[in-house]
Amino acid sequence: MSDDSTAAWPVSLTGVTETIVTTLGPNGLWNAAALGLHAPACDDVDVDADDADDPATARARTWGNTRTRRNFHRRGEGYVQFVDDPVVFADAALSIVEREEPVLESARAWVRVTVEQVDSGTEGGTDWEEWELRPVESRVESETVPTIDRGFGAVVEATVAASRLDVDDYDEAALRDRLVYFESVVERAGGQRERLALERVREHSSW
Repeated sequence: MSDDSTAAWPVSLTGVTETIVTTLGPNGLWNAAALGLHAPACDDVDVDADDADDPATARARTWGNTRTRRNFHRRGEGYVQFVDDPVVFADAALSIVEREEPVLESARAWVRVTVEQVDSGTEGGTDWEEWELRPVESRVESETVPTIDRGFGAVVEATVAASRLDVDDYDEAALRDRLVYFESVVERAGGQRERLALERVREHSSW
Protein backbone atom coordinates (compact mmCIF):
# COMPACT_ATOMS: atom_id res chain seq x y z
CA MET A 1 0.00 0.00 0.00
CA SER A 2 1.17 3.52 -0.71
CA ASP A 3 0.02 6.84 0.67
CA ASP A 4 1.56 9.78 -1.18
CA SER A 5 0.97 12.03 -4.17
CA THR A 6 2.82 9.67 -6.52
CA ALA A 7 0.74 6.56 -5.76
CA ALA A 8 -0.16 4.45 -8.78
CA TRP A 9 -3.33 2.72 -9.89
CA PRO A 10 -3.38 -0.91 -8.72
CA VAL A 11 -4.26 -2.09 -12.25
CA SER A 12 -3.40 -0.98 -15.77
CA LEU A 13 -6.07 1.35 -17.16
CA THR A 14 -7.15 1.11 -20.79
CA GLY A 15 -10.28 2.41 -22.50
CA VAL A 16 -13.15 2.71 -20.04
CA THR A 17 -13.02 0.48 -16.96
CA GLU A 18 -16.25 -0.12 -15.06
CA THR A 19 -15.68 0.38 -11.35
CA ILE A 20 -17.55 1.14 -8.16
CA VAL A 21 -16.77 4.34 -6.30
CA THR A 22 -17.59 4.98 -2.66
CA THR A 23 -17.97 8.54 -1.40
CA LEU A 24 -18.66 9.80 2.10
CA GLY A 25 -22.06 11.42 2.51
CA PRO A 26 -23.28 13.99 5.05
CA ASN A 27 -24.92 11.15 6.99
CA GLY A 28 -21.50 9.64 7.73
CA LEU A 29 -22.10 6.64 5.45
CA TRP A 30 -20.20 5.64 2.32
CA ASN A 31 -22.36 5.61 -0.81
CA ALA A 32 -21.44 3.06 -3.50
CA ALA A 33 -22.14 3.80 -7.16
CA ALA A 34 -20.95 2.65 -10.56
CA LEU A 35 -18.31 4.83 -12.20
CA GLY A 36 -16.80 4.45 -15.65
CA LEU A 37 -13.09 5.21 -15.34
CA HIS A 38 -11.54 6.69 -18.49
CA ALA A 39 -7.86 6.01 -18.98
CA PRO A 40 -5.64 8.90 -20.09
CA ALA A 41 -6.17 9.80 -23.76
CA CYS A 42 -9.41 7.79 -23.97
CA ASP A 43 -11.29 8.85 -27.11
CA ASP A 44 -14.61 9.32 -25.27
CA VAL A 45 -13.31 12.03 -22.94
CA ASP A 46 -11.30 15.12 -23.77
CA VAL A 47 -7.91 14.94 -22.06
CA ASP A 48 -5.34 17.70 -22.22
CA ALA A 49 -2.02 16.80 -23.72
CA ASP A 50 -0.27 17.27 -20.38
CA ASP A 51 -2.70 14.86 -18.71
CA ALA A 52 -2.32 12.30 -21.49
CA ASP A 53 1.37 12.03 -20.59
CA ASP A 54 0.59 11.45 -16.92
CA PRO A 55 -0.19 7.77 -16.22
CA ALA A 56 -1.57 8.67 -12.79
CA THR A 57 -4.40 10.80 -14.16
CA ALA A 58 -7.76 9.30 -15.09
CA ARG A 59 -11.12 10.88 -15.87
CA ALA A 60 -14.74 10.08 -15.04
CA ARG A 61 -18.13 11.69 -15.57
CA THR A 62 -21.03 11.96 -13.18
CA TRP A 63 -24.49 12.30 -14.71
CA GLY A 64 -27.25 14.25 -12.97
CA ASN A 65 -27.44 15.40 -9.38
CA THR A 66 -26.21 12.14 -7.89
CA ARG A 67 -24.82 11.40 -4.44
CA THR A 68 -21.44 10.77 -6.03
CA ARG A 69 -21.40 14.23 -7.64
CA ARG A 70 -22.47 15.96 -4.44
CA ASN A 71 -20.01 14.01 -2.29
CA PHE A 72 -17.18 14.70 -4.74
CA HIS A 73 -17.88 18.40 -4.31
CA ARG A 74 -18.14 18.11 -0.51
CA ARG A 75 -15.13 15.90 0.12
CA GLY A 76 -12.93 16.07 -2.95
CA GLU A 77 -12.12 12.38 -2.75
CA GLY A 78 -13.44 8.82 -2.91
CA TYR A 79 -12.46 5.17 -3.17
CA VAL A 80 -12.45 3.61 -6.64
CA GLN A 81 -12.89 -0.15 -6.41
CA PHE A 82 -12.42 -2.98 -8.87
CA VAL A 83 -14.96 -5.77 -8.42
CA ASP A 84 -15.87 -8.92 -10.33
CA ASP A 85 -19.24 -9.66 -8.74
CA PRO A 86 -22.09 -8.71 -11.11
CA VAL A 87 -24.66 -8.54 -8.28
CA VAL A 88 -22.57 -5.99 -6.38
CA PHE A 89 -22.16 -3.98 -9.58
CA ALA A 90 -25.87 -4.03 -10.45
CA ASP A 91 -26.85 -2.92 -6.95
CA ALA A 92 -24.35 -0.06 -7.01
CA ALA A 93 -25.34 1.03 -10.51
CA LEU A 94 -29.11 1.15 -10.01
CA SER A 95 -29.89 1.46 -6.29
CA ILE A 96 -28.80 3.31 -3.18
CA VAL A 97 -26.08 1.34 -1.40
CA GLU A 98 -24.58 2.79 1.78
CA ARG A 99 -21.97 1.26 4.05
CA GLU A 100 -20.14 2.23 7.24
CA GLU A 101 -16.73 1.45 5.69
CA PRO A 102 -15.37 2.81 2.39
CA VAL A 103 -13.95 -0.45 0.99
CA LEU A 104 -16.43 -3.12 -0.10
CA GLU A 105 -15.88 -6.73 0.90
CA SER A 106 -16.01 -7.68 -2.78
CA ALA A 107 -13.24 -5.30 -3.87
CA ARG A 108 -10.35 -7.13 -5.51
CA ALA A 109 -8.36 -3.90 -5.46
CA TRP A 110 -9.05 -0.30 -4.50
CA VAL A 111 -7.53 3.13 -4.75
CA ARG A 112 -8.27 6.27 -2.77
CA VAL A 113 -8.38 9.21 -5.15
CA THR A 114 -8.56 12.95 -4.97
CA VAL A 115 -10.99 14.46 -7.45
CA GLU A 116 -11.21 17.80 -9.22
CA GLN A 117 -14.00 18.98 -11.50
CA VAL A 118 -12.51 19.99 -14.83
CA ASP A 119 -15.49 20.30 -17.18
CA SER A 120 -19.29 20.24 -17.32
CA GLY A 121 -22.10 20.28 -19.83
CA THR A 122 -25.52 18.94 -20.77
CA GLU A 123 -26.36 15.98 -22.98
CA GLY A 124 -29.79 14.57 -23.65
CA GLY A 125 -31.30 16.92 -21.11
CA THR A 126 -28.99 15.63 -18.36
CA ASP A 127 -26.24 17.69 -16.76
CA TRP A 128 -22.85 16.06 -16.52
CA GLU A 129 -19.60 16.93 -14.80
CA GLU A 130 -16.17 15.65 -15.69
CA TRP A 131 -13.66 14.86 -12.99
CA GLU A 132 -9.95 14.31 -12.87
CA LEU A 133 -8.94 11.51 -10.48
CA ARG A 134 -5.50 11.04 -9.00
CA PRO A 135 -4.52 8.09 -6.78
CA VAL A 136 -3.10 8.78 -3.32
CA GLU A 137 -3.37 5.33 -1.75
CA SER A 138 -4.00 1.88 -3.21
CA ARG A 139 -4.07 -1.79 -2.33
CA VAL A 140 -4.56 -5.10 -4.13
CA GLU A 141 -6.75 -7.26 -1.89
CA SER A 142 -6.67 -10.47 -3.93
CA GLU A 143 -5.43 -11.80 -7.25
CA THR A 144 -7.35 -14.22 -9.45
CA VAL A 145 -6.84 -15.88 -12.80
CA PRO A 146 -8.85 -13.72 -15.26
CA THR A 147 -11.79 -15.27 -17.05
CA ILE A 148 -14.06 -13.92 -19.78
CA ASP A 149 -17.80 -14.14 -19.15
CA ARG A 150 -20.22 -12.70 -21.72
CA GLY A 151 -22.91 -12.74 -19.05
CA PHE A 152 -21.02 -10.22 -16.91
CA GLY A 153 -20.66 -7.88 -19.87
CA ALA A 154 -24.36 -8.20 -20.62
CA VAL A 155 -25.21 -7.28 -17.02
CA VAL A 156 -23.08 -4.15 -17.25
CA GLU A 157 -24.78 -3.12 -20.50
CA ALA A 158 -28.18 -3.90 -18.99
CA THR A 159 -27.53 -1.50 -16.11
CA VAL A 160 -26.76 1.25 -18.62
CA ALA A 161 -29.91 0.60 -20.66
CA ALA A 162 -32.11 0.30 -17.56
CA SER A 163 -30.78 3.59 -16.15
CA ARG A 164 -31.93 5.37 -19.33
CA LEU A 165 -35.50 4.04 -19.44
CA ASP A 166 -36.97 7.13 -17.78
CA VAL A 167 -34.83 9.64 -19.69
CA ASP A 168 -36.91 11.39 -22.33
CA ASP A 169 -34.04 11.73 -24.81
CA TYR A 170 -33.77 7.94 -25.24
CA ASP A 171 -36.07 5.65 -27.24
CA GLU A 172 -37.72 3.48 -24.60
CA ALA A 173 -38.77 0.77 -27.06
CA ALA A 174 -35.21 0.43 -28.34
CA LEU A 175 -33.86 0.25 -24.79
CA ARG A 176 -36.33 -2.50 -23.89
CA ASP A 177 -35.32 -4.45 -26.99
CA ARG A 178 -31.71 -4.19 -25.88
CA LEU A 179 -32.61 -5.41 -22.40
CA VAL A 180 -34.33 -8.45 -23.88
CA TYR A 181 -31.18 -9.20 -25.85
CA PHE A 182 -28.94 -8.79 -22.80
CA GLU A 183 -31.26 -11.09 -20.88
CA SER A 184 -30.82 -13.74 -23.57
CA VAL A 185 -27.02 -13.42 -23.36
CA VAL A 186 -27.12 -13.89 -19.59
CA GLU A 187 -29.34 -16.95 -19.96
CA ARG A 188 -26.99 -18.50 -22.54
CA ALA A 189 -23.59 -17.46 -21.25
CA GLY A 190 -23.94 -16.27 -17.66
CA GLY A 191 -23.79 -18.09 -14.37
CA GLN A 192 -25.86 -17.97 -11.21
CA ARG A 193 -24.49 -14.59 -10.09
CA GLU A 194 -25.14 -13.03 -13.49
CA ARG A 195 -28.74 -14.30 -13.45
CA LEU A 196 -29.24 -12.92 -9.97
CA ALA A 197 -27.69 -9.62 -11.05
CA LEU A 198 -30.17 -9.36 -13.92
CA GLU A 199 -33.00 -9.87 -11.44
CA ARG A 200 -31.58 -6.96 -9.46
CA VAL A 201 -31.61 -4.83 -12.63
CA ARG A 202 -35.35 -5.51 -12.90
CA GLU A 203 -35.93 -4.75 -9.23
CA HIS A 204 -34.03 -1.48 -9.31
CA SER A 205 -35.49 -0.09 -12.54
CA SER A 206 -38.73 0.32 -14.49
CA TRP A 207 -37.82 -2.59 -16.80
